[in-house]
Amino acid sequence: MKLYRFDSSQEFCDRIQGYLLQQEARHCLLFGIVDTLIRRPERYPQPPYLASVEEKEETVAVALMTPPYSLVLSCQDLQSLDVLIQDLYIQKIPLPGVNAPTTEAKTFAQAWQKLTGQSYKLKRQMRIHQLQCVQNVARTKGYLRSATVAERDFLIEWNRACEMEIFGEEITNAEHLVDYHLKYNTAYIWEDEIPVSLVCYAGSTPNGKRFGPVYTPPAYRQKGYATTAVAELSQKSLDMGYQFCCLYTDLKNPVSNHVYRKIGYEPVIDCCEYIFI
Repeated sequence: MKLYRFDSSQEFCDRIQGYLLQQEARHCLLFGIVDTLIRRPERYPQPPYLASVEEKEETVAVALMTPPYSLVLSCQDLQSLDVLIQDLYIQKIPLPGVNAPTTEAKTFAQAWQKLTGQSYKLKRQMRIHQLQCVQNVARTKGYLRSATVAERDFLIEWNRACEMEIFGEEITNAEHLVDYHLKYNTAYIWEDEIPVSLVCYAGSTPNGKRFGPVYTPPAYRQKGYATTAVAELSQKSLDMGYQFCCLYTDLKNPVSNHVYRKIGYEPVIDCCEYIFI
């Protein structure tokens, strides 16, 4: 097996796109980050780690990291993880964590611990869902619209509250993230006389759109706002010509998993994120 590292996001994309397209929805996060690195690099100001592993000129693993976020990876052969781990170790690249399908993530974390002595702990368990056809759902009051710059302050508050609720900590710079969404018109509000729910585009694949975050403040829950907002934005995306939509859910939240199934989202694969301590 041979490892390739890339300085150019475009060259990296050209090299790995065929591999990622074999299971496009499963690779929605990798696709989304690469797309952002190419088209909107200011989103990730620090130099990324971009690598692939090949065997007999066929890609068997892909890994990228945009500090300070965890390494995101996919592999067809678990032995390829050793090649990636050796490269990260030799290059002395700080590794905050790993985010991957459950088996790959656990295998990587165990091997990294064995090599470096760093222990690890589970940060979150997630499920990727895919939608190709929006199901009929009861429509709640209100309408979907683009967020505006005038709403920046409460969008920052909502983003922070969402991350604290899901992760127990803030994992992004809320100001920068909200400014990014406002700049590129990727944040949408469900309004019922006042703003009551938020859904954002998180990234793109060649044929799909990924959503996140989806957040409704506690005072406005149990009214179907998020369900209708996601359903309408999903249909909007399909009407634009995308073949599917996808999103991540927290496996500790059975309500959201059930709601998305009602809209038409089907499970693709379960993933984990481990952090090194």
